[in-house]
Amino acid sequence: MPTVFLIKKYLLTLSLIVIAFASSALSICSWNIANIGQSKNDAEIQFIAKTIKEFDVIAIQEVVAGDGGAAAIARLSDALNRMGSKWDYIVSNPTTGSSYKTERYAFIWKTSKVKLKGKPWLEQQYKIEIDREPYFGTFIEQGREFTLVNFHAITKSKQPETEIKYFKFLPQQYANLNLIFCGDFNCPQSHSVFTPLKKMGYTPALIGQKTSLKQKCNNDQCLASEYDNIFYKKDLFNVQKTGIVPFYKSFTDLVEARKISDHLPIFIYLELK
Repeated sequence: MPTVFLIKKYLLTLSLIVIAFASSALSICSWNIANIGQSKNDAEIQFIAKTIKEFDVIAIQEVVAGDGGAAAIARLSDALNRMGSKWDYIVSNPTTGSSYKTERYAFIWKTSKVKLKGKPWLEQQYKIEIDREPYFGTFIEQGREFTLVNFHAITKSKQPETEIKYFKFLPQQYANLNLIFCGDFNCPQSHSVFTPLKKMGYTPALIGQKTSLKQKCNNDQCLASEYDNIFYKKDLFNVQKTGIVPFYKSFTDLVEARKISDHLPIFIYLELK
């Protein structure tokens, strides 16, 4: 089946899913877009834009640390702005960890849905303990505020739980903020390192859902690990829908799909109580 036809079929299905759950709920998407920088060509940027355009706020991980990363996010925002809605974006400074790969984070949002409050920041309290310190951004939606904590953990082989364990201190440190933790944790939500957050009332949007791609599908099994998630405080938000966007189904093989990313976009539709 031609790739172009697959892409059109996939995008139509995605649009129908989004329309089915469209309401007053705010949609948040988190996506580790592999090495998004100057290596992403115009067709790939266009595909990424079409994949996320139905959501309201996007948290992006793995933005290349050099100027090419910020420029790629600008290209993505420009592509989105040609698709019917007005978007804005902001890119973090490079993370400061010295023992692993330095990256940037980004937020992209529909200006008709939310407003950015103040200037987002890289968390400094645990920048020694966390190689790619999380990126905080506070948004206002209909007079109500929430703060996304955008994060990309070190790889599984480097034990990401040694970083994630510090997240239990953040709700108290930012007690005046409605935190939503999102990103690529390289660690399943079932790991005990998330227990302190869960005891505080934080709930994973996805349970038992794999979010990363294998190198090659095996009997139509294409997903590898349960790494990406969104943690929200259940007494602050009403959640209507959560899920993944299986963009890889637009491609004839995972080699082509992985040129976009080796992770799937994940999403949540929620309302502040």
